[in-house]
Amino acid sequence: MNLVFRRNTIRSIHPMIRFSRLYFHPASLLGALLFLSALPGLAQDWIKTGTGLGVERVRIAVPEFKAANADPRNGELLKTFNDTLWNDLANAGIFDLVSKSFYPLGQVGSPSDVKFETWNAPPPNAAMLAFGNLGAAANNVTVQGWLDDVKNVSSPQVLAKQYSDSATTQAARTIAHKFADEIIFRLGGGINGIAETQIFYVSARGGRKEIWAMDYDGASQHPVTTLGTISLSPHISPDGSRLAFSSFTGSGWEIRMFSFDLNRLVSFPRFGASNLSPSWAPDGSRLALSSSRSGDPEIYIVDQSGANLRRITNSRGPDVSPVWNRKTASEIAWVSGRSGLPQIYIMGSDGTNVQAMTDQGYAVSPAWSPNGQFLVFSWMRHYGPGAPGAQDIYIMDVASKQWVQLTHDGGRNDFPSWAPDNRHIVFQSNRSGSLQIWSMLADGSNQKQLTTSGSNSEPDWSWK
Repeated sequence: MNLVFRRNTIRSIHPMIRFSRLYFHPASLLGALLFLSALPGLAQDWIKTGTGLGVERVRIAVPEFKAANADPRNGELLKTFNDTLWNDLANAGIFDLVSKSFYPLGQVGSPSDVKFETWNAPPPNAAMLAFGNLGAAANNVTVQGWLDDVKNVSSPQVLAKQYSDSATTQAARTIAHKFADEIIFRLGGGINGIAETQIFYVSARGGRKEIWAMDYDGASQHPVTTLGTISLSPHISPDGSRLAFSSFTGSGWEIRMFSFDLNRLVSFPRFGASNLSPSWAPDGSRLALSSSRSGDPEIYIVDQSGANLRRITNSRGPDVSPVWNRKTASEIAWVSGRSGLPQIYIMGSDGTNVQAMTDQGYAVSPAWSPNGQFLVFSWMRHYGPGAPGAQDIYIMDVASKQWVQLTHDGGRNDFPSWAPDNRHIVFQSNRSGSLQIWSMLADGSNQKQLTTSGSNSEPDWSWK
């Protein structure tokens, strides 16, 4: 294998073949990897069970909330609230939403409106009923929401909440997110919902590659940085207060740090050479990154302040894209070219106990699941001129190295990132004709395009 450096021209990083300012030339295919193709049905069942999916979904009815008064602003606020709540529950991956065509006549705005026999029997045949009312008054909007177990007529109430905020559509949307997350937490095994989470990503829609942010469902897209250069690899800190990323400074690629508390960049040491792909430890105290300061890109650990830089890999060939085991903080997955084509490896956070997770094709962009059980990554299992297959997202059980392919729709699929609920994954794909951000459930179902304008890539899902 030949490692070729491009030192004179700064280019954006190609998701397939370029690592920092270098790329690989393939010379041969590597050996076969353990796989489950002989038992595709069992593999899919296994991965659904492993990610908390595949269990029987809760059948829930969500009639539109009722206006609590005659304020003329209620119509717009109710539409925003009702649409958001429905979409949040539909996106959760744990519900079977009853079609609104099956709903009985009459609005349900309070517990006294609920006629259990019309909801728990066919055609709705609902197990749960989410309902409530919304009313604007003066400068505020108030929402009352309930969740009833309509099969348990003697003691139906599961949840009762009241929210108050400014009378704006954004506030109505936020309240809907909060109520949806309450429902998801109670009916989804005590796992927090993701309706209030954010996704950070790279967008070139303004002409330069800047860091942007959006809500988990693609709403409220807005720039975080306006540096006028090339910024890549955004990673949000576990507490959501800081964003680490890599940016070209004119003299090289350096790690930059944006503070959301101060709404500006804060100082971070410059290490020289090319420094890319910062990744946070689960407690936010350290960062892992790739640096070529020793000549060959290697993995380093550094304190969150930038102090105590220490190298943990030392091998020929580039070592890039480190990510921590988000459950234990004792392991790091990364991409190495030490055997030729890039492959996924794991090691202890001190650089010991190195293990190859893939040994075939072209594997990049690992991300570790919040429960520590899975790696998700981008993989071309057969790589080379005329080779069958495409670049797709795969999920692998770390202990057994069993894997399942999640995307099958063509194009290049790369840079997966986990949602904090362990049920959702975000990734980039050019299947629609341009590079955009997509999301899906962790079994590969329910794939949705989140961005449409410009070119968008390298998503990173917030920790909470």
